[in-house]
Amino acid sequence: MAREIPASVAMSSTLTPMYPRSENSRSAVSTTRSRAFSRRSALGLPNPGGRTVIVPPVAPVAPPGRVRSGARAGRARPRSSSAARSLRNAGPAGPCRAPPRPGPRFSPQTHAWHLRRHVSTLASRHVSRREPGVGPARAPRPMEAVLLSALARFSVRHRWLVIALWLLAVAGAGLSARAAGGEFSNDLTLSDSDSQAAYDTLRERYPDMSGDGMQVVIHSGGDVSSPEVKAAVADALTAVRGSEDVAAARSPYGPGPAMVSADGHTAMATVQFEGRAKDVPEESVEAAQEAFAPVRDAGAQVDFGGAVLQAESGPSGSEAIGLAAAVLVLLVAFGSVFAMVVPLVTALFALALGLSAVHLAAGLTTIGTSGPVVAAMIGLGVGIDYALLVVTRHREALHAGHAPADSIPLALATAGRSVLVAGATVIVAILSLYLIGIPFVSALGLASALTVAATLLAAVTLLPALLAVFGHRLDRFRVRRLRFDHGSGRVSGWHRWTGHVQRHPWPYLLASAVTLVALALPLFSLRLGTADGGSAPEDTTERRAYELVAEDFGPGWTGPLVVTADFGEDGSRAEVKQRAADLRTELAGTEGVEEVRPPRLDGSGTTALYTVVPEGSPDEESTEELVHRLRDDVLPGAVADTEGGEAHVGGSTATAIDLADRLGREMAWFMTFVVGLSFLLLMVEFRSLVVPLKAAVMNLLSVGAAYGVVVAVFQWGWGAGLLGAEPGPVESFAPIMLFAVLFGLSMDYEVFLLSRVREEYLRTGDTGGSVRDGIAATARVITAAASVMVVVFGSFQLNDQRVVNLFGFGLAVAIAIDATLVRLVLVPSVMAVLGRAAWWMPRPLLRLLPRLPGEAAAEGGRTAAVPGSGPAGDGTRGDGPRRDGGATAGRPHERDPEDGRVPGTRS
Repeated sequence: MAREIPASVAMSSTLTPMYPRSENSRSAVSTTRSRAFSRRSALGLPNPGGRTVIVPPVAPVAPPGRVRSGARAGRARPRSSSAARSLRNAGPAGPCRAPPRPGPRFSPQTHAWHLRRHVSTLASRHVSRREPGVGPARAPRPMEAVLLSALARFSVRHRWLVIALWLLAVAGAGLSARAAGGEFSNDLTLSDSDSQAAYDTLRERYPDMSGDGMQVVIHSGGDVSSPEVKAAVADALTAVRGSEDVAAARSPYGPGPAMVSADGHTAMATVQFEGRAKDVPEESVEAAQEAFAPVRDAGAQVDFGGAVLQAESGPSGSEAIGLAAAVLVLLVAFGSVFAMVVPLVTALFALALGLSAVHLAAGLTTIGTSGPVVAAMIGLGVGIDYALLVVTRHREALHAGHAPADSIPLALATAGRSVLVAGATVIVAILSLYLIGIPFVSALGLASALTVAATLLAAVTLLPALLAVFGHRLDRFRVRRLRFDHGSGRVSGWHRWTGHVQRHPWPYLLASAVTLVALALPLFSLRLGTADGGSAPEDTTERRAYELVAEDFGPGWTGPLVVTADFGEDGSRAEVKQRAADLRTELAGTEGVEEVRPPRLDGSGTTALYTVVPEGSPDEESTEELVHRLRDDVLPGAVADTEGGEAHVGGSTATAIDLADRLGREMAWFMTFVVGLSFLLLMVEFRSLVVPLKAAVMNLLSVGAAYGVVVAVFQWGWGAGLLGAEPGPVESFAPIMLFAVLFGLSMDYEVFLLSRVREEYLRTGDTGGSVRDGIAATARVITAAASVMVVVFGSFQLNDQRVVNLFGFGLAVAIAIDATLVRLVLVPSVMAVLGRAAWWMPRPLLRLLPRLPGEAAAEGGRTAAVPGSGPAGDGTRGDGPRRDGGATAGRPHERDPEDGRVPGTRS
């Protein structure tokens, strides 16, 4: 906030340089002080006397001249005093440039600079609303900006304490996660689903079949039923049954139907655990695998598959690859080693804290195996991105002459507010997944939200402390040839490109829109599902087991269906057996069924359990059709004439199909909710009805294009080999997760860009010029931030989980499209077509909108802009002098909004 000071002191501090002056210079300054009040009278301004005044940082205006008698009408003649001549010789009044460098003497040029500043300050106090092109008065700063600035000042003053607290927090969270953290598993539990009803029946009637299992695939070049192999398998199963976590272990040789392939080279045993995968200790799974070591000694190959092995998967080293790629991008963006290090350190601290919180959350709820990897991907990307925005704003203020103690709070109050709004939007969008009611998907959202929250906390506390530690040394060790952090003003290439697009809006609008629609076309063939073991990396035991079973037994054996049929209690045991046999015959004759194993009756003799083997693999469309056919046509008739009878289709394959169906039904209203919420936020933020609508349509186009590319690569297989991915269905939860994350990130860039555009529009009233200036000021930072996210997300293609590859690829493509085609082509072309209508808002609706803290808009008309503290405080303002000579408020050498000081002067 500006500080109240006596008027005489204010004028003195404005006119007094911060270096020694000669006697002549003191005399000149004294003469200037004595004439300050006469100038106020000439301007028609009241003399304040001894009252206190607040001098805000506003755009300078040219001092008026005095018209002599007989002078030409309308032509001002300057005063003849030495001070006035100094002012005239210094050039026309324009944007406040930096004062001349300090020297031993007080030159006329330095005198003129301070004099221009003083006169413009006096005049601006009595101008509340100006015409476009004249610097408007500064409105009250938003409350959150004040709080962020105060928090930044605390972190600057107590920098080492803040860093120490972060070290303790990260260490404590890590130790707590190791002690009380949970395991990650893919527990696809769906309430009110047919597969869940089948599981409940298993748990009640067949306790030994209710837990998750592990397939043991035994392959031999000779006869897998040889005495040596059979004996080794028997010994291994005996050892496995001794574990308290194992419910049953079935031999491939009987009793019951044998599980040996027709050629006699492959056999399959089953180990059934007591609980679901998330509840099975990792030590028990490893012990069961080690028990089959004698089988390998007998000359056979042993591989394992099943849900319990998926629970063991964890994060890989993709984070390190992403960090290495981000280092290169930040070096190019900043051209300085120290400036590159600060965002990385901030992101790493936030990532460590966030992942520890995710592990702790896994002890309270079930989080999928891909949860920590997806959370690390998002946390690392947005962590570096948000820190980059704040560091960029801080460096601009440093280069403009601010001290670090002033530039850091300024960066937090402007760019920090943009980061806070963007991060909060991402968190709200991701946590909206809880509205779907699927615990597995909600837990993935929770993991991602925790890491984003950690990055926000680091950006407003740790980052200011680190910047204070580096101080003016932030630009040390420069790599000048890599720099591109320049050229963001009117003469930049971005400004010329935007002007070119605005001169030809319709061709660019149509071309970019057609391109996005064409990229989105594959979306209409989207098929949701869950990738099976065939999508696992080739060097894993799950992939080898899957291929052996699919080749020697058939693809359906990799994901058989479990059918339960309760025939009620109104028949005898013999009648139930007959009904069970009849149902087996009907199941075997159903289209798409390869084999049906003999039914197993429960202890009460009323329920039968079937293993139905489909003709296709679990991720094939024919298997999905078979599940619906059984539920709709076959099973209802089998229990129709029984009292209280019911039949269900379950198993991992059916559960995955139910998940895809549920998400397909819920996705439409979820997308509507997220789009509507973002529309309302943008409408309140920008006081416009057209801008939020445009933003929603553009975000939908960019997300749709990303979906289309994902379908073409991961479902159709176009270029999948280059990414090391196997074609298959798109993971059922990936589209809805992508939408939640991408819409939040797109809102970040939207607010970031439009805040600057709106600021320029309110200042000038020129729609085309405001778009050009806004894009020229933000394009460089948006490009750098998007580049960081693209390389970080793209690096996760090296992960061994297909869902992580899909998620990272989708995020990278969407961010690249949004930051280039949408922000640099669609936005200027659409804004050029809309013109002033882009900021239209009906007056009745405008009166109903809530006002944000610090909102300076006046209802129904052009408002006093608040340069440097706009709706988002984008943090990318070029604080250097404008080439066009236009007046711009908030220059770095004007009064600092925090403490009222004028940098370069005494207070």
